[in-house]
Amino acid sequence: MSALRVGFVGLGDIGRPMALRLAAADGAELAVFDLNPVPLAELAAAGARVAESLAALADGVETVCVMVRDDDQVRAVLAELIAAVGSAESPTLRTVVIHSTVAPTTPAELAAAAAEVGVTVLDAPVSGGAMGAAAGTLAIMAGGSPEGFAAVRPALEAMGTKVVHAGEIGAGTRFKLARNLMHFVSFTAATEAQRLAEAAGLDLLALGEVVRHTDTVTGGPGAIMHRATAAPIERDDFWFDVFSHVRALGEKDLRFAVELAEGLGVETPLARLALERLGTGLGLPADQRI
Repeated sequence: MSALRVGFVGLGDIGRPMALRLAAADGAELAVFDLNPVPLAELAAAGARVAESLAALADGVETVCVMVRDDDQVRAVLAELIAAVGSAESPTLRTVVIHSTVAPTTPAELAAAAAEVGVTVLDAPVSGGAMGAAAGTLAIMAGGSPEGFAAVRPALEAMGTKVVHAGEIGAGTRFKLARNLMHFVSFTAATEAQRLAEAAGLDLLALGEVVRHTDTVTGGPGAIMHRATAAPIERDDFWFDVFSHVRALGEKDLRFAVELAEGLGVETPLARLALERLGTGLGLPADQRI
C-alpha cells in the first residue's frame, strides 16, 4: 500500500477491528476518534494517533472512515467534519467514507453538503460482521464517483477481501439493504424451520450444524444468484432447465414441509409463501407444469 493518511471514527464491535486492520497496513498512517477510551488505548498501542476531537482527527488526514451506530450519528459526525474543513486554513481532508448502514437517501444528502467544502463522500457499508472485520475479509460495497472510489480503494482493501464499486453515491447503501433483506428474511425462515423441527422432536443444535455444513457446500441462497437480471427466463436459456429442476425439488420439499407442519399444528407462513412464489421468483412461468 502506498502512503495513506486515514482517520477512523467509531471503534465499536466492527469498527475497532476494521481500524486495527488499517493500523497494521503497510504505509498507512492512522488517526482514530471515539468517545470510549478502551478501544482508543488498544489502537494507540497498535500505532494509531488518538485525536481529541473530530476536528483534530480531520487535521492531517486525507480520508476519514465513519463506522458509528446509526443515521443520526453519521449526520452529526459529517457536520463536525464539514465544519472543521470549512474553518481550516489548509484542510487536508478530501474524502469521507460512510461504513455505517444508513437510510437510502442519506448518502446523497451528505455528499451534497460535503461538496460545498470540497470533500467527496462515499457510502461503503460492509458485510461479514465482527469476525470478518477481525480477519480482514469483509465484503465492502462502495457507492460514489469512480475517482473517489479509486482514492479510497487501498484503504478498503486493507479491511476487506471483496471490494465492490456498486455505482454512484447511495449505491453502496442500496446494495447492502438488498443483501441484508435476504439475510434477515433467511433468519426469519430459520426460526420457522426451528419451530417445525422442535415440534417434530428434533435436535435444534444438530439441525443448525447441518444447515451451516450444507450452506458451505451449496452456497446457500447465493447459489441461485448467477443471472444478471430478474426478468423471466426464456425457454432456450441455459438457466431455464437448471431452475426448473430447482423449482421441482423446492416445491416438492416445501409441500412436504407444509404437510408436516399442518399435522403438528405449527404455523409456517413463510414456507407457504415460498411454495407460492418460488417458481415465478426464479423467473419461470406461473403455469409451468412440474
